[in-house]
Amino acid sequence: MTDSPPSQTQSAFLLRFARGLEAVNLWLGQGVAWLALFMVLVTFLVVVLRYAFDLGWIAMQESVTYMHATLFMLASAYTLGRGGHVRVDIFYAQRFSPRQRAWVDLLGTLMLLIPVCVLILLASFDYVAESWKLREGSREAGGLPGVWLLKSLMLLMPALMLIQAAAWVLRNGLFLVGCEQALPTMTQTAAQSGSGQAHG
Repeated sequence: MTDSPPSQTQSAFLLRFARGLEAVNLWLGQGVAWLALFMVLVTFLVVVLRYAFDLGWIAMQESVTYMHATLFMLASAYTLGRGGHVRVDIFYAQRFSPRQRAWVDLLGTLMLLIPVCVLILLASFDYVAESWKLREGSREAGGLPGVWLLKSLMLLMPALMLIQAAAWVLRNGLFLVGCEQALPTMTQTAAQSGSGQAHG
C-alpha cells in the first residue's frame, strides 16, 4: 500500500497548526524585543547615577544582564523563524530552487537543529533543576534573587527552538508534497536575503 499525499483538508489543517506554533514565537519575540530599549535606558541610568551622583545598586546592574539573557534566549527562535540567523547561503540563496531550499531546511532541521536542541535540554536539565532546588540567588550582596529563573532560560530557549523546528518540518514537508502556499514567507525571506547580500 503506497503512501498518498495529504488531502487539501489535511494540508490546510497542518498548515494552520504550523502557523499556530510560529505564533507562539512571534508573540514572544515581539514582546521581549522591548527589552533592548529597557537595557539601554537602565544602562544609561546606571552610568548617570554612578558618575553624577556617586550612587549605584548591584541589583540594577544585574538587571541589565537578566534582560540581555532573556532577550537573547527567548528571541532566538523568533529570529530563526524570520531567517535572521547567520549561515553560509552562497548556494542556498542564489543557486538553489525553492524545492532544493525546502530539502535543505527540512534535512537540516531534522538532522541538526532538533538533535542539538534535544542535547541542550538534556545537558541543562540537572543544572537548572539544582538551581531551582536551591532557589539560587545572586552571589553579590544586594543582587537579584532570581538566578534560578535566569538559568531556566537554558531550557526555554531549546524548547522554543523545537517549536520553530516543528513548524519548519511541517511547512517544508507540505511544500515538498505539493502544498505551494506552505512556504511563501520563507521563499520571500530567502529572496530578500539574497537581494540584500547582492546590494551589500
